[in-house]
Amino acid sequence: MLPGSHPQEKKAGLAHWAARVLDECDKASAGFAPDPVHDLRVAIRRCRSMADGFLSVDPDPAWRQMKRLAKPLFSSLGELRDTQVMMEWVAKLSSSGDPVGEGLSAALAQKETALKIAAQDALAGFDRKRWASLNAHLAKRIGRIPLEGLVFQHLALERWLEAHALHRRALRNRSAVGYHQLRIGIKRFRYTVENFLPQRHAQWAKDLRELQDALGEVHDLDVLRALIRAHADIPADDRLRWRKRVAEERQKRLDLYRHKMMGKHSLWQVWRSDLPIGHVLEEAALEKLRNWASFLDPDVAHTVRVTQIALQLYDGLARCEVLSARAEHRRILEAAAILHEVGTSKRADGHAGTRPKRGYRMVSRLKPPLGWSVEEMHCVAVLVRYHRGDLPLTSNFSFVGLSAKWRSELIPLIGILRLANAFDRAHDGSISRVAVERQDGFLVVYGQGLRRISRGAEQIARARYLLETTSRLPIVVRPMPAKAIASSRPVRLKRSAAAVS
Repeated sequence: MLPGSHPQEKKAGLAHWAARVLDECDKASAGFAPDPVHDLRVAIRRCRSMADGFLSVDPDPAWRQMKRLAKPLFSSLGELRDTQVMMEWVAKLSSSGDPVGEGLSAALAQKETALKIAAQDALAGFDRKRWASLNAHLAKRIGRIPLEGLVFQHLALERWLEAHALHRRALRNRSAVGYHQLRIGIKRFRYTVENFLPQRHAQWAKDLRELQDALGEVHDLDVLRALIRAHADIPADDRLRWRKRVAEERQKRLDLYRHKMMGKHSLWQVWRSDLPIGHVLEEAALEKLRNWASFLDPDVAHTVRVTQIALQLYDGLARCEVLSARAEHRRILEAAAILHEVGTSKRADGHAGTRPKRGYRMVSRLKPPLGWSVEEMHCVAVLVRYHRGDLPLTSNFSFVGLSAKWRSELIPLIGILRLANAFDRAHDGSISRVAVERQDGFLVVYGQGLRRISRGAEQIARARYLLETTSRLPIVVRPMPAKAIASSRPVRLKRSAAAVS
């Protein structure tokens, strides 16, 4: 794209850009001039980039439907816009009376006419009512995840990592394809920051746009070079002259990119330093899972309580030396507690019906957050599968693909989650806290708010079976006395010790 071809626009959310698409459709239809075509593509791209961001945390199928609805029009306009950009470059690089420039312009003008007809057909087939309906529905969901929050910081870091990998690849092979892919990677990173991290975008916008434009022009010049090569009737001297001019312009853009993006103080490092790292990244990964689950979970308050109780049980068992505390085990348990209700659905009679198998399949399909392996997410899915109902057998299908070590280490975690879920089986929050104490030859689990003789106590007594079996200690569940028994000091987590004593 040529310098100065971008109008100054204000980002104003999905509702604004969805309405802008419809306005720009009317403007573009009157002749498909270069600026209206560009503005319409920008408006569609903004909506599609927001959909890309929310697809990782919101399972609503309307996001994909919106992207599919606009794709034919977006693609058709893309071909037309590319041709119009080539016409602008030919006009810029050719001198008056240049036969090469005149020949290329004539060929491109003929192609533009045919593409305008195709674009008109694509615009006629664009369902505007469906577009408005989908985006009105989706605009209401955006506010559930705060801008600048950990979820979008995690998403931006994913885009940063993807773009940085393309940067290394492009510098290594220096091919036209490599630089084009790099431009797409930076564009995706830029739109993520622009849409979801407005404070960072205010600081980075100028550089991001300048870099995207520079790499976009490199791609334009690569396309122009291929176009010249395809015209066999151009004389050798003219061909050489044009290729030299194209190479000079291309090198200017690459020099600008390398100046900003190479070295210890490159913009890559500036951007990375302001995105999550260490324990903040770990919390961002869990927050991403938490937000995804919140769109599917019919009782988020119950899930919060079960998560708290599961971690209290884990820490208490570690303090009692029933198990050896490990950071990866604790976070797998926490993630599974966060996700354990995603398979719950409303039946025709209006009652909720939990389906652990469905939850297992849904979690298994999730892309692991940054810092998580595929195997660890598989472990989370297994815990979700067996948080209630069937007892886990390591020979079951759900365990296929896990190492023997993980198969054995997951069973105590499943036992903890089953017991934690039973403490809030009624979804009423009557039991707000638990504590663990080891006495002579057995474990006592105290529940604050537990009634000794109650339906809930009977269900908890049944749910303790698996944990009791794996710990090889009898477990007694009692109401918590007035004075808390368990110590509140934090558990020291290990990363390589055996998971179960």
